[in-house]
Amino acid sequence: MHHQPPETILKNVFGYEAFRGNQKAIIDNLLSGGDALVLMPTGGGKSLCYQIPGILRPGTAVVVSPLIALMQDQVEALRQNGVRAGYLNSSLSQAEALQVERAMAQGEMDLVYVAPERLMTPRFQELLTRTPLALFAIDEAHCVSQWGHDFRPEYMQLAILAERFPQVPRIALTATADPIVREEMAERLHLTQAKRFVSSFDRPNIRYRIVVKNTPKKQLLDFLEQEHNEDSGIVYCLSRKKVESTAAWLSDKGFTALPYHAGLPQQTRAENQRRFITEEQVIIVATIAFGMGIDKPDVRFVAHLDLPKNLESYYQETGRAGRDGLPADAWMAYSLGDAVFLRQMLDSSEGNEQFKRIQHQKLNAMLGFCEITGCRRQALLAYFGETLETACGNCDTCLSPVDTWEGTTEAQKALSCIYRTGQRYGAGHLIDVLLGKGTDKVELCGHDCVSTFGIGKELSDAEWRSVYRQLVAGGLISVNAQTGGFRLNEKSMPVLKGQQQVSFRKDPTPTRRGKQAGRRSNASRLMEEVCVAPGARALWDKLKAYRKETAAEAEIPPYLVFNDATLADLIDKMPTDDLELLAVSGIGQQKLSSYGDEILAIIDEHLKDFI
Repeated sequence: MHHQPPETILKNVFGYEAFRGNQKAIIDNLLSGGDALVLMPTGGGKSLCYQIPGILRPGTAVVVSPLIALMQDQVEALRQNGVRAGYLNSSLSQAEALQVERAMAQGEMDLVYVAPERLMTPRFQELLTRTPLALFAIDEAHCVSQWGHDFRPEYMQLAILAERFPQVPRIALTATADPIVREEMAERLHLTQAKRFVSSFDRPNIRYRIVVKNTPKKQLLDFLEQEHNEDSGIVYCLSRKKVESTAAWLSDKGFTALPYHAGLPQQTRAENQRRFITEEQVIIVATIAFGMGIDKPDVRFVAHLDLPKNLESYYQETGRAGRDGLPADAWMAYSLGDAVFLRQMLDSSEGNEQFKRIQHQKLNAMLGFCEITGCRRQALLAYFGETLETACGNCDTCLSPVDTWEGTTEAQKALSCIYRTGQRYGAGHLIDVLLGKGTDKVELCGHDCVSTFGIGKELSDAEWRSVYRQLVAGGLISVNAQTGGFRLNEKSMPVLKGQQQVSFRKDPTPTRRGKQAGRRSNASRLMEEVCVAPGARALWDKLKAYRKETAAEAEIPPYLVFNDATLADLIDKMPTDDLELLAVSGIGQQKLSSYGDEILAIIDEHLKDFI
């Protein structure tokens, strides 16, 4: 097997016609013995970059991976394709682990996945000296960075591999787009001399959307009913309490929604994660504790009910949608409360001033991204230092452009009301004053006598809320860390003095679709794109049923049998023999022999019905 060109392995083993992006260059570099540092977004096909050289180079490829679930998933996927793969982690019995170790030493394994802490044990280091080694692959390499959000101290020791096995090529891979983290990775893993491969971090199949939060659960429900009625997805919330109430509420509305957060018993978490991976149409409602190591390719949406604290987190969390390259949504509801809460949380957090300053800059970028009037994708990529020449046409601001309005006078009224009331109240009270509402609190504080009382009647409550939200987002107002009240800062002054103009984005008014439109049997963009031909939906359902049954028998997730992209290609190509079946994306020799006859029979049966 070892003298074949990489293209042959790609086709025969993995069932793909052609390499994408940098894949071929990375593989050639490893095959010729070079080291590589690979920066590639989720869904870009990172794993093939070391799996194919691992199969082609003599010896075993050792893959360092931080998560048990991810390891098992990848190994199962390789075995489904007929590759000799195994893993070593705490879930194996001693006898099972011994079997893998023996196969390694005898050169009978193409790839072995191992946790970093096990790799560093004297026992494993000794095994490595007896094993013919093809290469070392360090996956999720950003775990080595203390700046990153997934720091794992054991990753720091992986530089030892360069010293002990200088002749074995190494490849480190990450989907992290943060430049500081990238530099740290290269340094700590002793890969400063390695060849770098940087892919575009654009995920063109994800549609980015942000709505102004007013009735969040209701807004989420409308989004799900209208667009993702039968899909798997993730809903992120900030607090554990909100996770549980949202999951219960969605379940009550007929969705299969399961909670996931660090406060739940380990058993519940594992069970809910297992159901999300192995069942279809399951929604996980989670805190950010969930997602690292979830390799489920058919997550059709990621929804945020609370704002992430920076764009790195937003990119990473939304990036869990649409790994199969098919249409997916990143939907978020955002409000003034989010902006105030995150600023408060930051100011009252532990950490030195420099740390807080950096975090504030990151939060400013996140808030700015929410308020932007141009293309969201251009802004997101620009944050990571990448230029997208033209607007994407697949985000909310491209699909329905945002209006802006000149609001210098309104900004002055809003700021002046903060000043007149003593710089310690939040938006609710300030808006009551501007609208001239004589509430108990307004009268008690004597604010019905200040000059700004009733001077803002030209705008509604919601419009003033939008003004304050955008002033907080733009840093023209500071937030008191203890009380959440607003105060002026140096950026407020030029506006109050009329030296600086302010324009606001006009919040789009939510449109309600008719109930009927919402309850289509499956309202998803995926269906609209895949099931164009007559009867395609019926075939899609038959193929999914077959996949579900086969996966249940083998006790593996359905997407390891075939992912949705393969099902879509089957419907598109309608193969009638083995040769045509091999031309379908994701079907190689092993899957042809495992499932070919049954798939052809299903399609044959279907064609009889429709001809």
